Amino acid sequence: MNPRSVVIWSVVALVGAAGWAVLALARGEEVSAAWMVAAALGSYAIGYRFYARFIATRVLRVDKSRATPAERLNNGIDFHPTDRRVLLGHHFAAIAGAGPLVGPVLAAQMGYLPGTIWIVAGVILAGAVQDMVTLFFSMRRDGKSLGQMAREEIGPVGGAAALLAVLAIMIILLAVLALVVVNALAESPWGTFSIGMTIPIALFMGFYLRVLRPGRITEVSLIGIALLLFALVAGRWVAESSWAGAFTLDKPTLVIWILVYSFVASILPVWMLLAPRDYLSTFMKIGTIGLLAVGVVVTLPTLKMEGITDFAGVGDGPVFAGSLFPFVFITIACGALSGFHALISSGTTPKMIQKETQVKMIGYGSMLMESFVAVMAMVAACIIDPGLYFAMNAPAGVIGDSVQSASEAVRSFGYSISPEQLAAAAKAVEESSLLSRTGGAPTLAIGVSDIFSEVVGGSGMRAFWYHFAIMFEALFILTALDAGTRVGRFMLQDMLGNLYKPFRRISWWPGLLLSSAVIVGLWGYFLWVGVHEPLGGINQLFPLFGIANQLLAAVALAVCTTLLVKSGRLKWAWVTAVPLVWDAVVTLTASWQKVFSSDPKVGFFQQRSDYQDAIEAGKVIAPAKNMDDMHTVVTNSTVDGVLSALFAILVVVVLVDAARTCLKAVRHPHSATMHEAPYEKSRLVEPAGLFPTKEEKAERAALAAAGPAEGTRGGGESGGEAR
Repeated sequence: MNPRSVVIWSVVALVGAAGWAVLALARGEEVSAAWMVAAALGSYAIGYRFYARFIATRVLRVDKSRATPAERLNNGIDFHPTDRRVLLGHHFAAIAGAGPLVGPVLAAQMGYLPGTIWIVAGVILAGAVQDMVTLFFSMRRDGKSLGQMAREEIGPVGGAAALLAVLAIMIILLAVLALVVVNALAESPWGTFSIGMTIPIALFMGFYLRVLRPGRITEVSLIGIALLLFALVAGRWVAESSWAGAFTLDKPTLVIWILVYSFVASILPVWMLLAPRDYLSTFMKIGTIGLLAVGVVVTLPTLKMEGITDFAGVGDGPVFAGSLFPFVFITIACGALSGFHALISSGTTPKMIQKETQVKMIGYGSMLMESFVAVMAMVAACIIDPGLYFAMNAPAGVIGDSVQSASEAVRSFGYSISPEQLAAAAKAVEESSLLSRTGGAPTLAIGVSDIFSEVVGGSGMRAFWYHFAIMFEALFILTALDAGTRVGRFMLQDMLGNLYKPFRRISWWPGLLLSSAVIVGLWGYFLWVGVHEPLGGINQLFPLFGIANQLLAAVALAVCTTLLVKSGRLKWAWVTAVPLVWDAVVTLTASWQKVFSSDPKVGFFQQRSDYQDAIEAGKVIAPAKNMDDMHTVVTNSTVDGVLSALFAILVVVVLVDAARTCLKAVRHPHSATMHEAPYEKSRLVEPAGLFPTKEEKAERAALAAAGPAEGTRGGGESGGEAR
């Protein structure tokens, strides 16, 4: 580093340190949310510049001369060399689901400080590391899925446990994501029209890059942004016109459309719909979050929530039960460390990446972007009045169904808000009520509307920004759903390929269609039942979302650690082993408490016992409304408890077998069998980052001067012959 670089990075470090100092040392005085933004951005910059580079160059030893699966196996369907900017958008859109928006909002119950520390530190040391390392090892194995890598590299016992756990958890995660989308778009013509329009726009962009103007990323980006902005504005026009009825869909109808879309998106060539749609949605996602950060800096709102609330120590919060450890880490999930990301990193992305050197930007960089989304969600939740926050996020069984009862309940929590203030808050965003709007999304929308309305439009625009934020969240989640379905198809094909070899050909049409139909059918069943029965279907499995997601991360980190050891990188195995140990301790502790806790708000089996006793006494306990509901709750608690124990046992089997494999590799390094694809020299010349360096520009110039005989051209649509 030259002196200029030393000065710049020293300033960045000081800004981040100042932000953390203010957040941590504040005692009673008002703290600007801008300090949270400064702490996060400063930390991300240091982590990306130094730690991510260290992992890519020293630990993984990425090789730009080695051809990736996208280049070697390019078939225009699943394997396709994709411009790094488009792929960055696809990967970010695919991993950024409900978690970074909803989890931090719920975790704000315990104060802004614990959650923010975990979001930022967790992503730098664990989440982004998992995503990048998983992407690298999957890329080296022709894009194989996480479960298949576990089976081949850990062993048949741990591999079988991993395959079963990964697929089951995947179905739950997809159904939960779909349910959030359905709830957000139901009876919303503005959201349904605007999000629906992203599909034909993405198809146009895909054909533009493939057929009309190959490699013209800047052109298609400008066109896509213009069309997207028009769709957003037109959505409100449609909602206020006679066409509103055509786009006002109930939940069952939305379920059908989402199932059809997910199936089609999972079988079409990636260049046609999936990649351009994710790239397009990234503009809206990053643009909105970026503008939100600018709004925080301009308006300088103060954090009204305490740094650490009393609920953090007691663990009896009205939003969710459980103490700070381990449940704040489970609740935040995707914003810091997410097992779902490992599925994308071993699913679509390794089949599309052009160069190994791009894993840093796409794997590590995308996760930092998602973490910043989580930070902004925490900001949005903590700048609103705490009384309103708890009135919105506490269930109706706790606060009642009137503004008077809600005001009294909030006062019992140690906060205050009058019935008139609750009514005024709902009226300001044109909602009949904001009480018990649980799930995090409406709270985030309130925070977003408060910030944006101060910058543009004043109080008169608050309702517009609120509904814009609701639609924004639905778009966020839908892009994770379509990519997740495709990844689920890959996983099922890998599993079936162990029994019938043609399934191993990922783009084999019979296997492709059958696997996609099975995956959509599985999560679609739970979604359909959940929409029709408030206590059934995916609603039954929703409490498992956070723990299942983090258990999946433990599987991914175990596979990565095993591969580091087996490939002769024992001295660097701590890079994934340390976050693995932390995640395993946190998640298995949470699983133990969810199974065996004597608190019915935490323990599934204790909840089952209490409801069974109430049934025998002829009593009805909320959220049940009648005796049939009481029996349903008993069934749900039993199923959730059994599945929590089963998932934990499967993960322990994976961890034990991984430890056995690592120990064997250390004792007998020559006996370690790797399943890495053979080396093949790359003919592509592509930058590692968003902007090419001088050396990369010189390489491109030399390639162009050599002519097509020496290799293929750069530019995003390059690749080897399809085979």
